[in-house]
Amino acid sequence: MASDGPSRDPRSALPAAIAAVAHADDLDASLAAILGVAADEVAPTVAAIFVQVPDRSDLVLAASSGMDEPSIAGLTAGVAEPDHPFAAAARERVGTFDRESVSSTGEPFVGAYLPLSISTGGVEEVIGSIGFAWPAPRALSDAERELLEALAGLAAVAVDRARLASTAAERSEWFERMAHTDPLTGLANERTVSRILELELARAGRQGSEVSLALFDVDDFRATNTDQGPEAGDDVLRRVASVLAESVRLVDTVGRIGGDEFVLVAPGSAGAMVARRVLDGIAALPAVAGRQVSVSAGVARFPSDASDSESLIAAATDALARAKDAGHGSVAETAALPEAPQQA
Repeated sequence: MASDGPSRDPRSALPAAIAAVAHADDLDASLAAILGVAADEVAPTVAAIFVQVPDRSDLVLAASSGMDEPSIAGLTAGVAEPDHPFAAAARERVGTFDRESVSSTGEPFVGAYLPLSISTGGVEEVIGSIGFAWPAPRALSDAERELLEALAGLAAVAVDRARLASTAAERSEWFERMAHTDPLTGLANERTVSRILELELARAGRQGSEVSLALFDVDDFRATNTDQGPEAGDDVLRRVASVLAESVRLVDTVGRIGGDEFVLVAPGSAGAMVARRVLDGIAALPAVAGRQVSVSAGVARFPSDASDSESLIAAATDALARAKDAGHGSVAETAALPEAPQQA
């Protein structure tokens, strides 16, 4: 060993490092444990771990030790250069030891830089790099080099495990979102709307309050699909959904429940007011494939128009039919005659 190295074999710290990473709660704790072992065994002045940004070539600082904020900022800026030792280690997939250099303050130092490599399906992938620095002169022993190589491998495993966990979480979130939303518009789907309607009715029943239900139907949607094609129809649906999402209150729920049918569940008695706001917003939309977009709406209220979800939907459906009879862009309420059309 080098005369300035530790008296015991530094590789003896590996079991503790592996155990620390295995029981760490997150990536930050894992990488901190790895740098902590390096600090105890080979005493670098500074150390850092950079990880690859997925689908990009950027290296992002994930952990460091022995550096203040200005030093971290300077290192991060330097790593953006392709010939920087951290970037070179990741790009060339080769570790370097005893690399002599000079710090920004003019002090000579020795650095060691290693890639973080994993193997997937027999294909090696570099997902970052790890580096250490000591004041010059500093010669690393074979045992110290083996320790640093092992720590690089352990860091690669920790980063890869975190990436897999993140991917699994994102996939789970995606499936959860898909289970509750309409894929075309991003609004709640029929199943979600039905569940929320039942919850709102139950709450209103307990509190003696009201719930408004508004059904919207795109006027002449079939003609748009037939004359202009399904892409134009999808464009109409997305634009209507956008107006719906922007027009409602935070307590309201909007969803798509059919081909060109949308729904609003609005706690309280403001359903008709919100429905008119939606129609005004849709009337202001630009034409799609030369055809002006408009919707008709039917509004019913709990408990004045119906005592349960099924009868409330039926009442709103009846009001919607009367609105469509009155002309494009109309709103009808269960207990009132249809209003004059807002849009021809």
